Amino acid sequence: MLKIDAIIHPFKLEDVKATLQRLGIGPILISEVREYGGLVQQKAFYRGAEYCADIPKVKLEMLVSSLHADEVIEELSRAARTTLPGDDGTILVYEVADGIRIRSGSRIQYALA
Repeated sequence: MLKIDAIIHPFKLEDVKATLQRLGIGPILISEVREYGGLVQQKAFYRGAEYCADIPKVKLEMLVSSLHADEVIEELSRAARTTLPGDDGTILVYEVADGIRIRSGSRIQYALA
């Protein structure tokens, strides 16, 4: 089992959700996050002083079977891609050793099936 984290532009969220739903991936945890630093920094001015502003992003977290991970990653990156200059986001993949549902005590592998 793999955990996939995707950090994307907020305006691509609906496209990505539709793609993941078509692939049968769920549930998905969605969080609003802010990016600071990185390759492209958004400049802003306040009272004549320039500073680097945080860039709003959306983070999606999901569990995926190892058998389907490559397909999910490819479709996810295709749905989140933009034509804007700079970074479209990041996809991180982690190996999940185990997971237990708090209420039932069941293991995640069996709970997802």
